[in-house]
Amino acid sequence: MRLPIIAPDEMNERQREIGARIAGRRGAVRGPFRVWLHSPELCERVESLGAFVRFESSLPLRLRELSLLMAARHWDAQYSWNAHVDKAVEAGIPAAAVRAIAERREPEFERDEDAAFHRFCHELLEEHFVTEDTFRAAEKHFGPQGLVDAVGSLGNFSMLGMCLNAFQVDLQPDRTPPFPDVRGYERVEVPEEPR
Repeated sequence: MRLPIIAPDEMNERQREIGARIAGRRGAVRGPFRVWLHSPELCERVESLGAFVRFESSLPLRLRELSLLMAARHWDAQYSWNAHVDKAVEAGIPAAAVRAIAERREPEFERDEDAAFHRFCHELLEEHFVTEDTFRAAEKHFGPQGLVDAVGSLGNFSMLGMCLNAFQVDLQPDRTPPFPDVRGYERVEVPEEPR
C-alpha cells in the first residue's frame, strides 16, 4: 500500500471511534478503510454509503453484487473483485456471466431483469449515458428507487475502485489475478486468440 497503515496507538480519537465502528460492522478494518482512515470524516461517510448499498439497498443482493463486480472491472479493481466474486455467484449471478465480465465479453443471464440491469449499468459506466430503451427496460423491473439505488451503487463502487488503485491497496496473495489484461497495478498485453 502506498500510504502507511495507521497503527491503533497512532490513531486520534476520531480515527479510533470510526475504526471501532467499521470493525464492529465488517469484522476488521482492512483494505480501503486503511486508506480512508487518513481522512476520518470522509471515511465515516464512505463507510455509511457503502453499508447502505451493500446491505440495505432496494436491489436484490445478487444485483448489488453484480454492480460491485461491474464497477470493479470498469476500474480494474482486483481487491474488490476478489473480495466479492464468490459472493456474487453465491447470490445468484451465473459463474459464466462473471467470467465474461472479467474477460470484457458480453455476459448472458438467465433472468430478464438481470440482463436489463447489466445493460443499464454497462451503458452508464462505458458510454456515460443510458439510451431510452435501456432506461425504460430497467425502470420496468426496478422502478425509480431501484434505478437510483443502482446509480448510487455504481458511484460508491467506482470510488472504491479508484481508492484501491490510486493507493495500491494490497492484493490478496492467495488469489489468482482475476483479469487477463492486468497484473499488479499495471496493464499487460493479452495475446490474441489464434483464429
